[in-house]
Amino acid sequence: MPVFIILCALGAWSGFANPYFQFPPTALLLPLGLAGVGMLAETPRRALKMGWLAGTLAATGCLYWIYIPVQHYGNLPWYLALPCPALLASALGVYYGLFALCMQRAARRLSGLSTVLAAGVLWAGMEWCVGHLLTGFPWLTLSAAFTPWPWAVQGAAFIGAYGLSGILAAVGVGLVLTPSSRAALVLALLLAGGVPLYGWHALEQAAPGGAPVTVGLIQGDIDQSLKWDPEYQAATVERYTGLSSTAITGAKPDLLVWPETALPFYFQEPSPLRDRVAAFAREHKTPILAGAPAYTPATPPAKPELFNRAYLLAPSGEVAGFYDKEHLVPFGEYVPLGQWLPLGKLVESVGDFSRGRNQRAPAVGNIALGVLVCYEGIFPELAQKRVEEGANLLVNISNDAWFGDSSAPWQHLQLSLLRAVEQGRWLARATNTGISLLADPQGRITARSGLFTEAALTGQARLETGATFFHQTFHIQTWALLGAAGFAVLTILFRPLKAAPRRKLLA
Repeated sequence: MPVFIILCALGAWSGFANPYFQFPPTALLLPLGLAGVGMLAETPRRALKMGWLAGTLAATGCLYWIYIPVQHYGNLPWYLALPCPALLASALGVYYGLFALCMQRAARRLSGLSTVLAAGVLWAGMEWCVGHLLTGFPWLTLSAAFTPWPWAVQGAAFIGAYGLSGILAAVGVGLVLTPSSRAALVLALLLAGGVPLYGWHALEQAAPGGAPVTVGLIQGDIDQSLKWDPEYQAATVERYTGLSSTAITGAKPDLLVWPETALPFYFQEPSPLRDRVAAFAREHKTPILAGAPAYTPATPPAKPELFNRAYLLAPSGEVAGFYDKEHLVPFGEYVPLGQWLPLGKLVESVGDFSRGRNQRAPAVGNIALGVLVCYEGIFPELAQKRVEEGANLLVNISNDAWFGDSSAPWQHLQLSLLRAVEQGRWLARATNTGISLLADPQGRITARSGLFTEAALTGQARLETGATFFHQTFHIQTWALLGAAGFAVLTILFRPLKAAPRRKLLA
C-alpha cells in the first residue's frame, strides 16, 4: 500500500502543471494509486483513511503555493500560513478517500469491467462535487493536466472536462486491475486509444468559422505591494496606456484587454485617471476591457455593495457595458459566514466584495464578451452561462501576482484552456504578471507571454457562434452524470459480496 500512496503523490506532482517538469500521463497515477490503496485495504474504514492520506499528500504538493498569498500579502505569520496548503489539501483528501473507499467496495462486489466503468463515473461525479460543494474548488481537475497536448482534451467539447476526467480515471483504474481482469485491461486500452484518435480527428476537422478580430492583451506586471498605493495609480495607468500604444502601433486591434483590477481606483467616479483612460480609447478609437473595483451607493436600509468589475469602454470612451464577478474567492474577496466566524480575509484588497448579478454579455460592435474574472475560469458552468448569454469570445482577466513564481499561474492557465474547448470559443486571457495568451477553440495557444514581464501581445481570434455538443447538452449531461454516480454508489453499497471474493485483488 505505501507504494500506491507514493504513486499518488508523485503522479500528481509531475502530472499537473508546475514550473519545473510536467509529463501529463503521470497524472493518471493519482486515480491508479487511489484505486490500488482502496483495493488492498481490508476494510472500508482503512480504505477511506489511506485514500485520504494519499490524496492529501498529492494535493499538498500541488497546492503549496497557497502559502504565498496568505503569508506575503495576508496577515498570517509564517507558522500559521505554512499549514494552509495542507489544510485545504486535507479537505480535498476527503473526496479522494471516498473514491478509495468506493474502489474497496467495488472490487469485492463488481466484475473488473464493471469496476472500471464505475470508477470513471464516480471520478467524474467526484470532480463535479469538488467544483460545487462548499463554494467549489475544482483546481485539480484531472483532464487539465493534459492541456499541453491539445489532442488529448478534445473530448471536453463532447462530454466536458469532468466527463473527460472520468475516462482518464477509468484508464488508470483499468491498469490496476490488469493482473486480475483481462476485460478491465481491454477496456482501459480501448479508452486510452480512443482519446487520441478522437482528438486527432477533431483537430483535423477543425476549421475557422467566425469573423476574424485582432485582440491586444496588455500585461502590466504591476508590483502587488504597490498596486493599491494612491501615489502609484497614475504610473499604473501610464504603463497600461503605454503598452497599449505599443500594441496599436504593431497591429490595429479591434479590442484591447487589460487585466483584473488593472485600474486600482473607482472608475465610476469622475477623476483625471478616468479621463486619461477614456481619452486613450477615444484617441485611438479602440474598445478596452479593463478591471476595476466598483460599488453601489448605500440606499438605506440596504448597505453599499462592492464589486470586482470589468468595464467595457467603447471607441468613444464611454462605458459600453460591464461584468461583475460572480464567483468570489473565499477568504480572499469575502468571508463565508462572516457574521459568525471570527475571521477576516487572508489577503488585502479594497474591501469585501458582493456577488455580481449579470444577465447578458457586454458587447461592442459585433464582439460579445464572455468575461471570466480570475479563478472563474476554472468553473465550467460559468463559461457555459457566458455563452448562453450570447458571448462569441471568452475573456479571462486575472491577477496572478498573488502566487509568485509558483505552480499556480501554470495550473490556472491550463484550467482556463478547458473552457475554450468545452464551449468552442476563442479564449483571450490577460493577466497582470502572466501568463497572458490567445487560444483557439481546440485549446491550442497561438500567442503567449512570459511570467513577471511587461507584455503587449496581439493576435487574431475569431468570433464563433456555433455550439459544441457539450454546450447543447450541458444541463442534461449534468443530471445524467449525477444520476449515474448515484446509481454506482448504491450498487457498490448494497450489492452482495461475490461468492468467492478475490483475496489477492491485484495479483
